[in-house]
Amino acid sequence: MISLNLPIRSAPRRRSLVFATIAALLFVLPVATGCSKDSSSNSSSPAPVASGPDPVVARVNGVDIKESDLALAEEDLGADMQSVSPEAKREHLISYLADIIMVTQAAEKKNIAENPDFKRRLAFLRNKLLMGYELQEETKAALTDEAMHRTYDDAVKSVGGQEEVRARHILVETEDEAKAILDQLKGGADFATLAKEKSKDPGAAEGGDLGYFGKDQMVPEFAEVAFKMYPGQLSNPVKTQFGWHIIKLEDKRTKQPPEFDKVKDQIEQFLTRKAQTDFITKLRQSAKIERLDKPAADKPAADKPAADKPATPPKN
Repeated sequence: MISLNLPIRSAPRRRSLVFATIAALLFVLPVATGCSKDSSSNSSSPAPVASGPDPVVARVNGVDIKESDLALAEEDLGADMQSVSPEAKREHLISYLADIIMVTQAAEKKNIAENPDFKRRLAFLRNKLLMGYELQEETKAALTDEAMHRTYDDAVKSVGGQEEVRARHILVETEDEAKAILDQLKGGADFATLAKEKSKDPGAAEGGDLGYFGKDQMVPEFAEVAFKMYPGQLSNPVKTQFGWHIIKLEDKRTKQPPEFDKVKDQIEQFLTRKAQTDFITKLRQSAKIERLDKPAADKPAADKPAADKPATPPKN
């Protein structure tokens, strides 16, 4: 089930487990064989650059570099291109593709493409790329408007009516420190000011404000106290694995789920992972996978009487 909890600031929270799913998109470097060979490369004058949706922007030893090739190169370089100006980026991409074409042509003259190791790696990369495209197709089929809203509605039902509180806290090393701070607060000191001065929690700069949170988002010792308090109340020192806390409850409310548009990206990610995982699981169930690096599983003797064998239901 997808969680619609919005992130809030750090506090004495439980550590959550993150379950990763498969990530299989691999983009291969564009090579010369993927570019267009100019049909008039042997003529005395260069052919005019074609216009259209995918124009030729450069030509290297008779091989065309098209606008779409620049897009692939930029995708391959990724983050390296983020801080570059559009003009410099274009020049760099064309130079990058030109280098690839020239080096590839040199490799072809040496017949490196016939090297067994090269063929093995090329087949592996081809399979990875095909896997990526197939998983993209499965994702597209799963990301329908109906599926996304149904997932959202199911998640909303799971959080409806849950109580949330908003609290501040001051975290210190010892109980004596906590008691001294509590005395100052009871004497009229401002909680936020003391939190900034005394608390060792990362949220101290914000006056110890934890925002709104559910009971399961905090360690039990902290949550048990906070959810029994009333707005404006100060707690006695509370010990957790992080140290000693003084809690001030600010507010209580019934949890309201975020609007669909605010969690749309999370829903897309959830459905993408689910679609890909379900697809691969289904393939595994019908595939014949043989492990040749391990001894075969013990099989029942052929002459063993059938009556001695336990009944086994047929596999689906």
